[in-house]
Formats: sequence, structure tokens, C-alpha cells
Amino acid sequence: MHTNIQVLRPKKSYGQNFLINESISQRIVDEMLARRHGNNMLEVGPGKGALTKYLLKQKDLNFKAVEADWDMVHYLQQEYSLDESQLIQKDFLKFPLEKAFGGEEYNVIGNFPYNISSQILFRIDKYKDCVPLVIGMFQKEVAERIASGPGSKVYGVTSVLLQASYHAKVLFTVSPGSFFPAPKVTSAILLLERKEDYTIPCDRSLFKTIVKSSFGKRRKMLRNTLKPLIKDEALFNLDIMTKRPEHLSLEDFIELTNTIDNQ
Repeated sequence: MHTNIQVLRPKKSYGQNFLINESISQRIVDEMLARRHGNNMLEVGPGKGALTKYLLKQKDLNFKAVEADWDMVHYLQQEYSLDESQLIQKDFLKFPLEKAFGGEEYNVIGNFPYNISSQILFRIDKYKDCVPLVIGMFQKEVAERIASGPGSKVYGVTSVLLQASYHAKVLFTVSPGSFFPAPKVTSAILLLERKEDYTIPCDRSLFKTIVKSSFGKRRKMLRNTLKPLIKDEALFNLDIMTKRPEHLSLEDFIELTNTIDNQ
């Protein structure tokens, strides 16, 4: 499900629902303008321009948009007179994010396709050096999962991996009636603001492996799920190994990564 549904070519789109509530569009843009880092702004999946129209009113913004569908690109060119330097016809998941603004940092805003929203966020996280701020529309359950903390039933892989680099917060929810066609789910606006220090004091590749392995069987204790990674049997006796992954904080996962790395 996308917050901008592709009506003209449904077989080639990710699936979109167009945002038609003008007050919600304005509010999303206002949230971004209040927090933005610099003037570079990249909109992902502008669709028919629900956010674009408000972003273009900000004359100090260096605005660009990435849209995969030719029909929407043509519509935006006609409706908002966007040129090729502003409107890029590309699949965001294949777009070279480090080159979007010639190596400069930029903010990301958008009504993201719900069925690839996690892929979009992990791609942004991969290029976190370029992206200090993200404000986007997600399915409510996905946004809440990303922003959740230890002890929550929805706390998981995306929560830990994204919060290693970004502070995450759900700003507000959006009802199905704000879209056409109306989706069957409630939506939410998620804020990701890059941490001042977004490096983590451990091997990031091993960290990701441990987080994914831990939540692979989230009801089991870590000493069972992480067994293939343990060489020193003394580690099985550590208190942390008797816990389930949803009870570990980001700091716990970092400490566990270093413990396993140093065995």
C-alpha cells in the first residue's frame, strides 16, 4: 500500500493512495520546515503533488523529487512546471542517494509506498551521512514499530537498526478518509532525526547479524538463537544470554556485539 496509489498504471506501480486532505499535506510540510537541516529537500514519490505544491512555495528550498512512474512525472511537469533537474524519473531503491545534491546533505520527505517502506528506510540508513532528517507517511503499525522501545510487543529488527542512527518519533496519525482511494489501514507521520553521533562503538556488520538473528525467533532466549555465533562456551552463562531480544536496549545489543566479537 502506498500513500500515493498509482491509478493510471496499477500493474507497474507499487500501489498508491493519493493524499487529498490539504490540511494534512500542509501539516506534514510544516513539520519538515520547522526541523529541516539546510535548504536541500528531496521528495520521494510525489505522485500528484500533494506535498510538492506546498514545498514549492518555499522559495529558499533547493527542491528535487524522485518519481518512478512516467504518468506521474508527466503530470508534475505539466502541473508544476518542474524541469529535469528538479524531477528525476527513477526508482528510489535504485537511485544513487549520495549524488542527489552533489554530495551535500539533504532532507527527505514523502508519502512512501507502504509495501516497500522498510526497504526505503534501510536504503536511507545506508546513506545516513547524506540524510540528517526524514519525515514520511507510513502505515501506522510500521511507524509505531520503528519508534518503539524495549519491552514493546512490536519492538524488533527495524526498531533497533534504525534507532542506531536516528531518533524516531511518531508525530501524528492520518485517517483513511484523507486519501483517495481510502486505504484499509490508518497511516502515521514518522520523524527520523539523525543522532549527533550516529556511529556505533562496535562492528556494524556483526551488530546487524546479531540483531536479525536474535529477532528471528523472538520468543527464544538469546543463548539459543545466537548459538551459531558463540565460540566461547563461557558466554552461554552470561545473564544477557537468558533474555529474549525484545528486552534488550540498543546499548545492550552493542555490548553483546562487542562481547561476541571479542570472544
